[in-house]
Amino acid sequence: MDIKRIVRKNKYTKNLYKKLREEKHNYLENKKFKYTGKFIDRKKNSEDLCIVLAGYKEFLYPAVLGRLKQYSPENMDICIISSGVWSETLNKICEENSWSYLSTKENNVSLVQNIAIKYHSKAKYIFKIDEDIFLTEYYFENLKNAYKLAQKGDFEPGVIAPLIPVNGYGHKRILSKLALEDVYFEKFGEISKHMAGHNRFIESNPEVAKFFWGEGNYVPSIDELNDRFSRENKIIKPCPIRFSIGAIMFERSLWINMGYFNVDFKGSGLGEDEVQICSYCNLHSRPLMVSENVLVGHLSFGPQNKEMNKFFNQNKDKFIVK
Repeated sequence: MDIKRIVRKNKYTKNLYKKLREEKHNYLENKKFKYTGKFIDRKKNSEDLCIVLAGYKEFLYPAVLGRLKQYSPENMDICIISSGVWSETLNKICEENSWSYLSTKENNVSLVQNIAIKYHSKAKYIFKIDEDIFLTEYYFENLKNAYKLAQKGDFEPGVIAPLIPVNGYGHKRILSKLALEDVYFEKFGEISKHMAGHNRFIESNPEVAKFFWGEGNYVPSIDELNDRFSRENKIIKPCPIRFSIGAIMFERSLWINMGYFNVDFKGSGLGEDEVQICSYCNLHSRPLMVSENVLVGHLSFGPQNKEMNKFFNQNKDKFIVK
């Protein structure tokens, strides 16, 4: 019998063991919400909350946040969240639009999300987007409806996401739906697959990102694609691979049941929330599902950023809401 079990079972030590275990649990739980920073509260106590992880790509804000303003429902709570940085630009944008703004000194993307969700205690549906995601018309309404439709199907969804062209899963579906798989192979010499990772061109080759943003006129604009796909028969598929969670929706209950976002790691934890969500959904038979009737844009992945930043500045008409 091990020492822990002896202490747990012994009549003289079991109460002390229980107390210490509770203290440890409380410490670990509090750690997930303990921060230094500032929260400017303009919440409406809506059941719908959109948190936008931002603070490092200011050149994108007119397009990204312009689309957010254009396409968000009036009664939705919106909270811009900055991990490890205070942005006066974002602060002013939030003030102008009556959005909340949360900034933490700690650079921990999981921590800042935990805090934002906790502060919006009435929110049932959580939409999370990154600062390089370009929303399209009726994004929030259609994604939420897709989630509810998926709940009536053969799976119990944990997370719902839109199609995203610059995405390990989404790019293959876009190529298939547009009959461009052969064109893609001829141009880039890579067989398209549902695969994520920097070894794949969709996450490493800037020319591939440009292709999906319309260079060469093979792929229509995100607004055209979203409009076209929204008119098709409703299709929601489980994603069988790791999904890049730049744009997702989940219920508050999922966040609670998975023990909130884990904050116990070194550095900013960029991508750790993605690992946790994908792992939890898979292990608990709550798949991340993708609506094929909702589409948004993602600018690029890290290895593509330098070239895609130039592409953005030279082709703003592809990104700014019409």
